[in-house]
Amino acid sequence: MATSKKNSSIKNGITDFPVRDSVAEAMQFKKIQKRFPQQFEHIFPDNLAPRTVVIIPSLTMDIEILSKISGVNHYEERLLCMLMLLRMPRTNVIYITSETIDPIIIDYYLHLLPGITGYHAKNRLTLLSCHDSSPKPLIEKILERPRLIQRIKDFIPPDHEAHMSCFIVTEQERSLAVQLQIPIYGCDPDLYELGNKSNGRKIFRECGLNVAPGFEDLRTEEDIIEGLFKMKEQNPSLRKGVVKINDGFSGDGNAVFNYTGAEKTTDLKGWIRDNLKNKLKLVAEDLTYDKFIGKYKSMGGIVEEFLEGNVKESPSVQCRITPNGHVEIISTHDQELGGDSGQVYIGAHFPASVEYAVEVSKMGKCVATSLMNKGVLGRFAVDFISVEEKDGWKHYPIEINLRKGGTTHPFLMLQFLTGGIYKEDEGKYYTSQGHLVRYYFCSDNLKSENYRGLSPHDLIDIAMINDLHYDGTSQEGIMFHLIGALSQYGKLGVVCVGSTPQRAREYYAKIISVLEKEC
Repeated sequence: MATSKKNSSIKNGITDFPVRDSVAEAMQFKKIQKRFPQQFEHIFPDNLAPRTVVIIPSLTMDIEILSKISGVNHYEERLLCMLMLLRMPRTNVIYITSETIDPIIIDYYLHLLPGITGYHAKNRLTLLSCHDSSPKPLIEKILERPRLIQRIKDFIPPDHEAHMSCFIVTEQERSLAVQLQIPIYGCDPDLYELGNKSNGRKIFRECGLNVAPGFEDLRTEEDIIEGLFKMKEQNPSLRKGVVKINDGFSGDGNAVFNYTGAEKTTDLKGWIRDNLKNKLKLVAEDLTYDKFIGKYKSMGGIVEEFLEGNVKESPSVQCRITPNGHVEIISTHDQELGGDSGQVYIGAHFPASVEYAVEVSKMGKCVATSLMNKGVLGRFAVDFISVEEKDGWKHYPIEINLRKGGTTHPFLMLQFLTGGIYKEDEGKYYTSQGHLVRYYFCSDNLKSENYRGLSPHDLIDIAMINDLHYDGTSQEGIMFHLIGALSQYGKLGVVCVGSTPQRAREYYAKIISVLEKEC
C-alpha cells in the first residue's frame, strides 16, 4: 500500500519524482487523473485530434501463477488489436513489449486497417522492447530501465494529448504514469481490491444478486477447513466446493474440493482436515499444495459451493465506466471453460445466448453502477455461472475482473473493423451498416504439439494459401493473435467472425482442419 512509505522524492534525470509506491506518488497520480475527463470529452470524440496512446500490455499478476502459462510473454501481443487506433490519421501509438515482435506480425495487423495505408500507419507507430525474456511482468522490466522510459517520453509529440492503456493497473503502472506525467484509462490501483473474490461477493449482495453459498475474507488453512465444513453442514447433498485465491485469474487461482467419502464419517470437520491436501484438486498445473496455501495466506480468498446443473453456462458481461461517469455495457460472452475441473478459460462465444444476454447485462450494469459510485474507471468484466432450471435460467455472479481480459481483444478487433455497436437491450451486435448482425468465436488456446516449429511467416503463408483471413467486404472471416507463441509453444489465438454463430464455428473448424493438413 502507498501509505506505508514516506513522502520523499528522488532525482530522476532532470525531474523530481516521488519515491515508488509512496503517498506522494499516489497523490500526484490522482492529480494527473483529474486532467483525463477533459481529454476524454474533447479529444476522444474527434478522429482528427492529435493524440498519442501508450500501450502497456503487462500481465502484472502473481509471477508464480503467470509462469504456469505457456508462452506468457507472448500474451503481450493480445493488445496489438489496439494498433487499429492508427485508423485515425493523427493518432500515434507507442507499444512496449518484453521481446521484439516479428515485423510480419505487425504487418499482419496493419493490413487490416480500413482507409489507411501501411506506410502512413507505420510512421505513427513506435515499437519498443525491453529485450528481456524473463517471466516477470513487463511493467517491472520497464521500470528497471529509466532510459527506456525517457525514450517513451521523447516519442510523445509536444502538441499531442497522451494517455496510457494497460491490461491491468497496479501500483507499478501508476509509477510509470507519474514518471511519464500522463493519465491512465483504467482503475486507480487504490481501488483494485474491490475486484477481488471476497469483495466481489459483498458487492453482489449489495446489488441483490444470487450469490453462491460460501464464505469470504478467509486467510488460513483452518479458515478453508471451517468454510468447507459449514457449507457441507448447511447443504448435506453438496458434492464439491471451490477454494479461490482472491487475486487468481483464468481459473489458475482456484482449486476444487471433492466431498466423496465424507458420508462415511461421523467427524466431518476432522475428515476434511485429514483429506484436504489429497482431495483439493488445483487448477494451475505444477502448482503444489503448499505453494497454493502459501498464496492463499498472503492474498486471502474464499470458499463457495461448486454450482451443479445438467445445463450450465458461464456468461460474462464486459462493462466500461467512462471518465465522465457514464456506465456502458460493451458486450456479453458465453465463456468456454475446460480442464479437469472445468475452471480454465478456453475461449468464448459472442454474444452470450439470446436466452439470457439481456438479463445478465442488467445484472452487470447494477454491479458497474456500484463500482462507479466507489470511484472505479475503465474496462472490467463480471462473470457468472448460469444454471438452467424448469422455470428458466438462474444466474450466480462469480467474480469481478477489474482489468482487460480474454474477451477484450476479440471484441475490440470486431468493433474496430466493423464500426459497429453491441445493443444491450437486444443482446445483439450490429455493424455500422445497421442491419448486419455479427457473431464470433474466439480462443487464446488453440494448441497442438504438431504446430511447434511453425514461424509467423509460415502461419501467414498458410493463411493466405488457404483463405484464412478476414474479408472487409463481407465483414466475416478469421483473425489470428498470439502468433509469436506458435513456434516454441505450439499455441495460437483466433477470432472467427460470422454472420451466424454456426458460421463462426465453421471458420474455427476450418482453421483446425487446415493446420492439421499443413502440419
